[in-house]
Formats: sequence, C-alpha cells, structure tokens
Amino acid sequence: MTVLYLLAPALAFLVLGAHFYRSASYVAIAVCLVMIALLFVRRPLAARAIQVALVLGAIEWVRSMIGFIAAREEMGAPILRLGLILGGVALLTLLCALVIETRRLKTYFRLVNRASPSGTSG
Repeated sequence: MTVLYLLAPALAFLVLGAHFYRSASYVAIAVCLVMIALLFVRRPLAARAIQVALVLGAIEWVRSMIGFIAAREEMGAPILRLGLILGGVALLTLLCALVIETRRLKTYFRLVNRASPSGTSG
C-alpha cells in the first residue's frame, strides 16, 4: 500500500522531468531522476529533500505558466485553459509534497517520533 503513496511524487517528478526535457535542461532531468531514486531511501533527510524538490517543482510550474501566458498574450491567443492546466499541475505537484506528511509515509521515511523506552516523553 505504501507504493501507492509513493506513486504520486514519482509521477510528479516524471512530469516535471518531461517539462525539463522539452527545454533540454539535462541537469534538471537528472535531479528529477535522483529524486525518484530517493523515494526508495527510507531516511528522514530523503523525505525532506523530496519535499523541497516538489515545492521547487511547483514554483517552476508557476514560473513557466507566467512565461507561457505572457507569450500567448503577445500572440493574442487564449490563456485561460493554459493557466488552468498549468496552475492545476503546480497545485498537484505541491500536494505531492504533502503526501510525505501522511502517517504511512512518515513511518516509511522514519519521520515519526518514537516514545522513550520508559513510556514518558520529555
């Protein structure tokens, strides 16, 4: 079942990688592939790196959306559908960062606070 939770961030990185492929940004493509590999590293640092990369990915989608909208406005082409699609992709990419905060993935990445052996905290 954990695989289904990991599937959302993996797909977000694949789509982001395809976006970077379009502009021949090979370093960014490599980073997306490394982030997919990090999904299999069960460490807190990996989880946080994935979250940061997804937030940066969402920012990249918004940046691209603004650029594409400006270009389409210059041409006099409609922009609403473009804005809705890329805005939705940015939102979904951002939501994938929140998937890491689910109980299942917190356990998977060892982000949960373990109680002390005596049963008391503090």
